[in-house]
Amino acid sequence: MRPTIYDVAQVAGVSIATVSKVINKTGNISEKTRLHVKNVIKEMEYEPSSIASALSKKKTKTIGIIVPNIANPFYGEITRLLEQIANRHDYSIILSSTYNHPEREKQYIRFLLQKEVDAIIIGTELLSDQVIKKLNKRNIPIAKLSVPIEEKNVISVTTDNYAGGYLAARYLYENGHLTTKIIGDLTRQSECDRVAGFRAFYKEKGIVISDDQIISREPLFEEESPFIDLVLKGAEKVTAIFSTTDFQAVLTMNALHELGYSIPNDYSVIGFDNTMYAKLSQPTLTTIEQPIREMTELLFQQLLCAIETEEMTYKVNVFTPRLIERQSVCNIHKNSSYR
Repeated sequence: MRPTIYDVAQVAGVSIATVSKVINKTGNISEKTRLHVKNVIKEMEYEPSSIASALSKKKTKTIGIIVPNIANPFYGEITRLLEQIANRHDYSIILSSTYNHPEREKQYIRFLLQKEVDAIIIGTELLSDQVIKKLNKRNIPIAKLSVPIEEKNVISVTTDNYAGGYLAARYLYENGHLTTKIIGDLTRQSECDRVAGFRAFYKEKGIVISDDQIISREPLFEEESPFIDLVLKGAEKVTAIFSTTDFQAVLTMNALHELGYSIPNDYSVIGFDNTMYAKLSQPTLTTIEQPIREMTELLFQQLLCAIETEEMTYKVNVFTPRLIERQSVCNIHKNSSYR
């Protein structure tokens, strides 16, 4: 049976209050008594109750994280980094993946509130004003990751998605790609902003990206090849595909390979995020980078400040994206054999 604080106090010959002070490093206790109690705790392999500690400090040292899809490498890397940073500060995380279901997000928020988490990081785009007000009433710091939000009571850390889409379009245009298609999940505002930036650049060059050239799709592992085969069909020859996430870009490249096409000799592909997938794909993926490490460090720093000081200083933090050039885009001007 697991020893309790009462057992430790009895074996050490001290009061429960003294054991509590040793555990929490509080109160005026002689060094001799402190060392004695610590030795008893070690010998008995006593583990202080995190719940009891939380009640005494009114903190649980836990942070809830809600993401749309943990299979997406962007969110996989984000949560990995957040867990590392949290551990450095003696915090634990509780991770939930909603798979873009609004009702599931509400369930997870209720669950996290029951767990008395100290803060919630939300990477989905389903957060409503009603939910924000509910969390604010509980005085729980909220952070939105990779999603801009103007709500004054929410910390927001994101990338300039419009600028990123514009950058992707400029790179394809400079490499001779005048007819493109775009694949992204247009239920997400961040991806819509990337598409808007992409279209804006081509419009400046006198080229209209029609709605028919934009395909809204949540990335799926299944039946990707028939979908990409359908995307490529049309009156005009498509030379390049802009995928609004690396996840979709890599699925697109795999499907093109299965259909017998060569990348970038037959089709060029550019992604968005600069995740591990971009570096491991064959060929390696040219993409627009979100500075994931810097974003997570800043988010946690601001969130920790809100938790520990209870001073809710909220702001929108927008990072500048940059192009990462690799092997998945061909320069048509230099490649006379381009199909």
